[in-house]
Amino acid sequence: MPFLEALRLALESIWHSKLRSFFTLLGIIVSVGFLVVVVAVIQGMNAYVKENLTGAMIGTNAFQVRRSPIAVGLLDEDLVRAIQKRPIISADDAEAVRRALPEAQAVSLQSGWPPPVSDVSYRNRTVGQVVIFGVTPPYQLVQDYRFHAGDPLADPDVRERRSVAVLGYDVADKLFTQPAMAIGRRIRIAGREVTVKGVIEKKGRMLGQSFDGFILLPISTFEALYGRRKTTTVSVKLASSEAIPSAMARAEEAMRIAHRLRPGEANDFTLDKADALVAFWRSLTRLLFTAIPAVVCIGIVVGGIVIMNIMLMSVNERTREIGIRKSLGATRRDIQRQFLIEAVVLATLGGLQGVLGGWALAAAVSRFTPLPARVTLWSVAVALALGAAAGIIFGVFPATRAARLDPITALRAE
Repeated sequence: MPFLEALRLALESIWHSKLRSFFTLLGIIVSVGFLVVVVAVIQGMNAYVKENLTGAMIGTNAFQVRRSPIAVGLLDEDLVRAIQKRPIISADDAEAVRRALPEAQAVSLQSGWPPPVSDVSYRNRTVGQVVIFGVTPPYQLVQDYRFHAGDPLADPDVRERRSVAVLGYDVADKLFTQPAMAIGRRIRIAGREVTVKGVIEKKGRMLGQSFDGFILLPISTFEALYGRRKTTTVSVKLASSEAIPSAMARAEEAMRIAHRLRPGEANDFTLDKADALVAFWRSLTRLLFTAIPAVVCIGIVVGGIVIMNIMLMSVNERTREIGIRKSLGATRRDIQRQFLIEAVVLATLGGLQGVLGGWALAAAVSRFTPLPARVTLWSVAVALALGAAAGIIFGVFPATRAARLDPITALRAE
């Protein structure tokens, strides 16, 4: 039997039993749809972290000198205790790095993690849980901040411990009718009045978390208000990403000299760039990726078993048809091919419906929730391949059984 003829018969059989075919494929549809949508969400979040979150936290074309690495959650307890004994990154360290990298566009010192949070008030309005950072002026260049209104922090603000602040857009928007009206107004942070000097342009949100709910204080003012933090961070911004490896090597050398480390001694600091944050994030999502195949395989196996049982039922219902075909000259191979192609087409159609459903659900997730979602071609290809594979694996037995029917016995069947 020619392949196209077998394909036509398979499609006719599926079309004549549309409802039964749909319920037969429900397990495969759900499993494939689950695969597509979960992979889409994970890939979307990975891309968002790489393209947006790293720039928001570290800065573009930038790296950091830190007391502890970004991936602290993946370290063992002994290493965590060793990190806690490290010296705090200081203004002298920032100056040493600046001298070692004269080509750097900016070298800043900022208060470390976790930053304090505070209620911020203006007259009868209060905004709660605002994140407060203490920074040197170059930090604003490292983060690529654009100003909606007012001016950025300047070196005299740090030297003279001025009571001034730069507000994130959301904070200014909630405290004042219009963010630009915040300039020159005095707000209260943790019981201290400071004058608003500037408002930063809106940067957006991720997973419902705003990147604009913060306040920047001169680091000297910050330390007078909150005390010196257990961690501070030096951030370095360069002209291009290609310059980062060489600059990191020179910064490491400058830090080792500043900390008087002997040759062979381990660094008592960490250098991290955006790749470290991306790698840390991917290590967290890798666990979810390991669980996906197990769930999908269970659904595919269940769907495949249903396909096999329905195909066996179809063989019983079409026993007389098989006998007629054999009496007219159809070989075992022709009958086997006919039913195997029908099972493969049935499973592939289920996989295609699952892909379309998963694609639509991923689009809905991206549109109506904070979760980004990106459907990838490899996940679609894997989903379709799984559907076809289920048809082949679970269609062999019914097809073989149909092929082995005795034509005389088959013709006698009612």
